Amino acid sequence: KSDEITDGSGHHCEQPALSESCTGGLGVTDVLCEACDQLGWKVPTKIQIEAIPVALQGRDVIGLAETGSGKTGAFALPILQALLETPQRLFALVLTPTRELAFQISEQFEALGSSIGVQSTVIVGGIDTMSQSLALAKKPHVIIATPGRLVDHLENTKGFNLRALKFLVMDEADRILNMDFETEVDKILKVIPRDRKTFLFSATMTKKVQKLQRAALKNPVKCAVSSKYQTVEKLQQYYIFIPSKFKDSYLVYILNELAGNSFMIFCSTCNNTQRTALLLRNLGFTAIPLHGQMSQNKRLGSLNKFKAKARSILLATDVASRGLDIPHVDVVINFDIPTHSKDYIHRVGRTARAGRSGKSITFVTQYDVELFQRIEHLIGKKLPAFPMQEEEVMMLTERVAEAQRFARMELREQGEKKRSRNDDDDTEEAIGVRNKVAGGKKKKRKA
Repeated sequence: KSDEITDGSGHHCEQPALSESCTGGLGVTDVLCEACDQLGWKVPTKIQIEAIPVALQGRDVIGLAETGSGKTGAFALPILQALLETPQRLFALVLTPTRELAFQISEQFEALGSSIGVQSTVIVGGIDTMSQSLALAKKPHVIIATPGRLVDHLENTKGFNLRALKFLVMDEADRILNMDFETEVDKILKVIPRDRKTFLFSATMTKKVQKLQRAALKNPVKCAVSSKYQTVEKLQQYYIFIPSKFKDSYLVYILNELAGNSFMIFCSTCNNTQRTALLLRNLGFTAIPLHGQMSQNKRLGSLNKFKAKARSILLATDVASRGLDIPHVDVVINFDIPTHSKDYIHRVGRTARAGRSGKSITFVTQYDVELFQRIEHLIGKKLPAFPMQEEEVMMLTERVAEAQRFARMELREQGEKKRSRNDDDDTEEAIGVRNKVAGGKKKKRKA
């Protein structure tokens, strides 16, 4: 396929732009092209070039594209265009695996559809069902939902149904099914019209996704942008081989070495995320955690502080590794190596997005060698070691050990508070290291 697309007048457009000059190229109407211009979308991404024309012809679409490839635009624009042609309430449903992704998709629908008055509602867990029922009663045009909470409303909210639905989108379908939402998805498919358009987007084509494709799509067109697992060319990937007991010291060393960048640090458990955030705070870094045990408001709050650059380090579990578009991550650190090699691709996909460059550094301890070899095998390249000064790392160990002690104390205190209050506490309130030191000395004297 050549990259040339003729615009209705027979002119060739070397790079198809989503602006008026090339509207004929992808068939997107002027009003939506203007919205794209305002969002700064000048040139469509590969998946958009492949999927939008097919979707506008009314075909079902399977989009295989890695994260950060502009998938949301690829399904939002055809839906909004169809909505312009035949305005109707409860027109489209987008299913996503995580709450954060749902809010992000909603933001894009609002931004693209603001000039034409599109209303969307997000239906996810962790938020009061009553207010959601009221929002559904207003019959928005687009619902963006996680499967569990949507089924809840379909079964329990009086007067709410999706019998008039025209579009169904399953975004990150592989992940929806991995999170064992299969029964919920089946229930949803049973209560929506068969006569509808379906878009299924997935980074990987698993057996479960193929099964879902057979059940939910009619004669679909496959738009594959990258069939093999790959990481972006502009991403510089490194590894560090370290003894596991010095992991924290190496992390602090790297944060100092690359100071001035924004970091996303992936940990394997909620607890480790919280512990590392406290540790870094005690050493004076502006770090915030994001994990599944925080309330929805706290999670969105953390994300917004990081997006607004008020904090330069976001510590996260894999809740945040996929789909989250945080525009300015410079460095991704795999503090705990991912157990599933595919998660590596999604984690490092948080940086070097949309043509920018970025770095990723993976910590490999004596226990992780096999997992690391699997990752190298999957991406088909050997990673270089990140250049380090070991003696400088060792100079940090004392300070780090002290911060570790305070982090453990704070974690214990938070656990006790949580039990007494039954409320989840963000580490924003973690008290500075000086007060702790003073408190620690007093305790010693008493002892």
